[in-house]
Amino acid sequence: MREFATTLRDWFDHDRTFGLATVISTSGSAPRGVGAVLVVGPDGGVLGSVSAGCVEGAVYEAAAAAALDRGTDRCRFGVADDDPFAVGLTCGGEIEIVVETVNAATRPHFGKLLSRLVANAAVAEVVVVGESPSPGHLIVVPDATLGSLGSAALDDIATVVARDMLSAGVSGLRECAFDGGVSEVFVRTFPSPPRMIVFGANDVAAALAQAASFVGYRVVVCDARPIFTTAERFPHADEVVVEWPHEYLTQQWHAGLIDTATVLCVLTHDPKFDAPLLEVAVRTPAGYIGVMGSRATHHDRIRRLGRLGLDDADLNKLSSPIGLDIGGRTPQETAMSIVAEVIAVAHGRPGGRLRHTDGVIHGARQRTR
Repeated sequence: MREFATTLRDWFDHDRTFGLATVISTSGSAPRGVGAVLVVGPDGGVLGSVSAGCVEGAVYEAAAAAALDRGTDRCRFGVADDDPFAVGLTCGGEIEIVVETVNAATRPHFGKLLSRLVANAAVAEVVVVGESPSPGHLIVVPDATLGSLGSAALDDIATVVARDMLSAGVSGLRECAFDGGVSEVFVRTFPSPPRMIVFGANDVAAALAQAASFVGYRVVVCDARPIFTTAERFPHADEVVVEWPHEYLTQQWHAGLIDTATVLCVLTHDPKFDAPLLEVAVRTPAGYIGVMGSRATHHDRIRRLGRLGLDDADLNKLSSPIGLDIGGRTPQETAMSIVAEVIAVAHGRPGGRLRHTDGVIHGARQRTR
């Protein structure tokens, strides 16, 4: 939803009603994960997707009704083998969806959620989704809450649950026990987007900034050479920094801005940049450190880093040569190979061809997000 939050905020700010369908649970080989949304706007247009096509028509109709202020709904879709005309998933999975009417009356604090999404800030929303969904909702940010689920006791426990889930980067159904009983709630979380820091202002970095932005990373490009490191050369980067790479990374690390969600891509391909940068990088909690270079360059790099005191545990943190083995040669193909490896690492997967595996297709993300 973050990708079209600006449009939703414009509708909300102008008191225009829209229908919001959200995947609240899945089982089996579901095409989209929990938290995926489909929105039907006031003009009948559609944004997002909840099933990659299988049940999109039926969900659209439900969300379109919600856009006409016809209330909330909760529906489940599974395999429809018994009836060839029934709506169902072809992948063998099952998804459950809640459909809501969203406007200033039904969701008075939804604008706060949208504003934080536009600003790439962390936020969570809690709604009651029992047999009779409550009109209340709770917006949770790291240091405050807005709204209510109808009970102060429920608000308190739901806030704790939502903050834990926001920290873990997961959305889903939870049962909250409080003084008045037990309520089933859906917690929708939007952690701050993870960062990818690309060191080296070259053509691969430009392609990588575009590819990484597309999959949800906030991209920083850093290089010590001002003539090459300009915003014009990297239009898809969120930030362009002219600074010695190891000094910039050290500052970011000491400021607490490098975590397990952070991706570091070292494309400098020059020992005077690489060695001091990697000496810092392996000591940070970054979840991925990829380094460009041939196998011969990497072996030479390992020797240099060994002389700087890095041991095998440190050196094993480096993914080099960077990227998956797809045979790419152009900057764009190389960027795709790097992003593919980053995604595979985030999901704890080896990155091979699916036809050569027999496990689940959609893996659980391993990092907190």
